[in-house]
Amino acid sequence: MRMFSVVAATAATVVLSGIPLGAQQSADSTARRQQAAIDSLAAATRSLQARVDSLEHAPPPAPAPTRTSGAYMNVSFVGLTDFAWSSKADIGSLQAGGHEPKVRGFSIPNAELALDGAVDPYLKAFANIVYQLDAKGETNVELEEAYFITTSLPANLQLKLGQYFAEFGRGNNQHPHAWAFADAPLVATRLLGSDGLRSQGARLSWLLPTPFYAEAMVSVMNSAGATTASFRADESGSIHGGVPIDRAVSGAGDMLYIPRVTASFDLNDTQTLLLGASGAFGPNNSGPRARTSIYGADLYWKWKSPTASAGFPFVAVQSEYMLRNYDAARRYSVENATAVLPSETLRDNGAYAQVSWGIKPRIIAGLRGEFVDGDPAAFVVLDRQHRTRVSPNLTWFPTEFSKFRLQYNHDDRRGLGADHTLLVQFEFLLGAHAAHKF
Repeated sequence: MRMFSVVAATAATVVLSGIPLGAQQSADSTARRQQAAIDSLAAATRSLQARVDSLEHAPPPAPAPTRTSGAYMNVSFVGLTDFAWSSKADIGSLQAGGHEPKVRGFSIPNAELALDGAVDPYLKAFANIVYQLDAKGETNVELEEAYFITTSLPANLQLKLGQYFAEFGRGNNQHPHAWAFADAPLVATRLLGSDGLRSQGARLSWLLPTPFYAEAMVSVMNSAGATTASFRADESGSIHGGVPIDRAVSGAGDMLYIPRVTASFDLNDTQTLLLGASGAFGPNNSGPRARTSIYGADLYWKWKSPTASAGFPFVAVQSEYMLRNYDAARRYSVENATAVLPSETLRDNGAYAQVSWGIKPRIIAGLRGEFVDGDPAAFVVLDRQHRTRVSPNLTWFPTEFSKFRLQYNHDDRRGLGADHTLLVQFEFLLGAHAAHKF
């Protein structure tokens, strides 16, 4: 920059030496102004260079804080409203599920506030708070599920911890708004309980290294409470006919163990088959050493047209079989406090098969057939008698956020005769609800 100034001044002197004085004075004034501008630009350049040099030697800026918690959260609300009418005034004796209509007329058997999201890079969490109106219109609130699952354990392992529906079969851990029918299968409500099999515990699952999808898992859960009906539930007297004892947890054998293995096969480009086997093993409170074992097998098959639009048309078949061995100890009868019932093994079993036909976008027709049975015992409980039910239904989804369903049930209970029930259901969804398992 300095060399440029000298050259400019020299050139100006040479030019000015050959012109008159007045012109030279005018030229001197112009040259001085030009020199002042050049000096100003040189000073600005030096200042800018100094700033560049200081930035080159400055330490790197601290990284912006990263968000490691609460990366996202979905909040949704699902509401079910039912209208029911039956040939039997006491609909509750036919609809044994905890989220089914109990009265003729309108009811709200299930309204669910669901939360799910990322806790941090290692955990996801889920919670479901359920509201419902009972037969008298009183509001009940329960913490149905609250648990976390890991997202980055090695060796294809995953841990689940909290309160949750046990992975037993296909239907047990489905919420009512995800059911293909307006009510739960008979075998599920009798063997797993009116509100499904759920408790507090931990589950470890392993995604097997097979060429097809296969997963093995086991849950260890508390065995007490109304949602463990076949085990240490206070209401278990309805199963074994005796007075339940107060049985505490004294060791690992008093916990509830629920193993499951499942596999999925793509039969071809349009058909998928899922198979599963489950078990539930734990203590019951008919006696100090009495135990219960439940076994289950399930199947799911789905066909989807290769030219499907929005997933339609499709045909899906689902079936489950369950068997319960309830080892009842010697106990006092509930009906007669002076009578003693003998020790015995109570066996109950049942199955259902249902087909869903996606006729066209947002219209699904369904048909379910089922039975449940119990062998003779030293006492008589009508709820353990043989029973069958056939249920056709039709479901229409105006949008993905609403649903209308019409269903008819034909019940036949041994010793009690046949009953007819009509169920009309409406569902709405607010917010972003987490996707359900296929």
